[in-house]
Amino acid sequence: MKSKKIMTEEDLSIAFEIRKEVFVKEQGVPLSEEFDEFDTLDAPCKHILVYYNEQPVGTGRVRFVDSYGKLERICILEPYRKYGLGKVIVKVLEEIAEENGVDKVKLHGQTHAEGFYHKLGYETASDVFMEDGIPHVLMTKKF
Repeated sequence: MKSKKIMTEEDLSIAFEIRKEVFVKEQGVPLSEEFDEFDTLDAPCKHILVYYNEQPVGTGRVRFVDSYGKLERICILEPYRKYGLGKVIVKVLEEIAEENGVDKVKLHGQTHAEGFYHKLGYETASDVFMEDGIPHVLMTKKF
């Protein structure tokens, strides 16, 4: 398993295809809601790809909001879940946040993944709310 920061339009396009597969096709998020102004190479955020057997199968980004690193758009193609790649994505995004001088992170976690994030040191910081028709909670972690 390896990961890399996205530095090219080609890699960004691969990340977008993974996100379309997971969020749009699988979870029903409208295409118009999935992509935003932070989906460029020069946006104030960092995107990554995660690989399994040299194949790009997961992605995520960290955006810098106030004094937090906000982990977003974390997803893995369905056949590659259960290999520990989600943990890799979160760890790499946290490392990028730290490299950028941030000592705390937050995310909007889907409620079915709340236990996963708890195992990685996140605390639930809100009641359940809906985002793109999917129940989420705000979760935070300090380094």
